[in-house]
Amino acid sequence: MKRSAKVGPAGTVARRSAAVRTALALAFLLPVSALALFVGVAVGAGDLSLRAALKGVEPDATVLFRLRIPRVILAAEVGAALSVAGVALQALLRNPLADPFIFGLSGGAAVGTAVFVAASGTFLGAATAAAASWSGLLPTQVAAVVGALAAALLVFTLGRARGQLAPERALLVGVVFNSFASAVVISVEAVLQPEQTQAVLLWLSGTMGYEPSSVLLSAGILVLAPALLLTALAGRLNLLALGDDGAAALGVDVAQTRLIAFVAASIMVGVSVALTGLVGFVGLVVPHGVRMITGPDHRVVIPASAVGGAAFLVLADALSRALFRNLGMEPPVGAVTAMVGAPLFVLLLRSRK
Repeated sequence: MKRSAKVGPAGTVARRSAAVRTALALAFLLPVSALALFVGVAVGAGDLSLRAALKGVEPDATVLFRLRIPRVILAAEVGAALSVAGVALQALLRNPLADPFIFGLSGGAAVGTAVFVAASGTFLGAATAAAASWSGLLPTQVAAVVGALAAALLVFTLGRARGQLAPERALLVGVVFNSFASAVVISVEAVLQPEQTQAVLLWLSGTMGYEPSSVLLSAGILVLAPALLLTALAGRLNLLALGDDGAAALGVDVAQTRLIAFVAASIMVGVSVALTGLVGFVGLVVPHGVRMITGPDHRVVIPASAVGGAAFLVLADALSRALFRNLGMEPPVGAVTAMVGAPLFVLLLRSRK
C-alpha cells in the first residue's frame, strides 16, 4: 500500500504531462494539416474555382476530384509513412540522424524498382507483375517493398555484434549499402532504353503522380497497418532509449521489438519509394520538429509525426505545382523537400542548443 501511495502521484503527473503534450501537438498540427489540405487542393499550375468544382461545373470538377484530391491523398500517405519510418529508425538505432535514406531502406527500394524496370519482359518481371495483380498492387510497389525488406534484412544481419544489434554498426552498414545501391541503379540505367532511363531518373528525383483510387487505397492500408503496429510498440520504443540491457531488464524482448519495427518501417518506405521515388528529409526533419512540441514519448511522437509528415509533403507538393507558373516546368517534389528540409533541419539543430 505504501508503495502504491508513492508511485501513484508520479504516475498521475506523467499521465498529465503526456496528455498536455498531446493536446499541444493536436492544437498545433490539426490546424496546420487542415491548412495544408486546403492549399493542396487550391494551388496548382492552373486556376481552379473550388465553388464551381463542388457544384460539378467542368473542367473544375475534373481537376479537383480526379487530379488534385488524389495527388493530395498520395502526398499525405507518403509523408506520413516516411515520417513514422524515420521515428522508428531513430528509436531503434538511438541515433537522431537515422532516417530511411541513411539506413539504406530507400536504397533497397530503389534497387528493387530499378531491377524490375530492367527485368520487364523477362520471367522475373512476369512473376512480379503476377504477384502484383494478385495482391491488387502495382508491380513497382511489390518490387520496392521486396527491395526495402531485403535491405532491412541485410543491415539487420550485418549490424549485429555478439548476438545483438549494434546501432553504430548498423548505421555504418546502411551508409555503405546506400553507396552500393546507387552503383546498382546507375549500372541498371546503362542497359535501359533511353526512354526508360529518363523515367528512372525522374522517378529517382522524387515525383508525385496521379494514382487511381485502388492504388491509393492499397497504399493507405500498407501505410496505416505498420503505423498502428509501431504505435502499439511505442512503449517498448521508449524503453529502448535506456539501452538493450536496460530495456531487457524491464521485460522488453529487444530482438523481437527491433525485428517487428524494422519490417514495419521497411514496408512503409517500400510503398513510398514505389509511388513517388526518392523523397528525402521528410523522415528526418518532421520527427525532430514534432519532438520539440511533444517531447520524446513515442506514444505521442508517432501519431503526431504521421500528421506532421502528411502536412509537410502536401505543402511541398503544392509549392512544386505552384512553381510551374514561373518556371514553365514542375520541379520534382524530392528537390523541393531537400531545398526546404535542409535549412529547416539546421534551424532545428540551432534551436536545440
